[in-house]
Amino acid sequence: MIFVQRFDGKKIVLNGELIEMIETTPDTIITMTTGKKITVKDSVDEIVSMVKKYKKEIYLPIINNKNEN
Repeated sequence: MIFVQRFDGKKIVLNGELIEMIETTPDTIITMTTGKKITVKDSVDEIVSMVKKYKKEIYLPIINNKNEN
């Protein structure tokens, strides 16, 4: 899960696995796999960084566990 901020200042939590696309128009728009679009203050680079961190936290322990067996 990642935390992003809407333009009204509210923070929301998104499932990083459900992000289909992120674009700048110049606002940052996240398109979810459900088709829902969310406009946020965070930059594309910030969101990509958060998703990478999230995925490392989820998948790295699984990979490391498999390598130990």
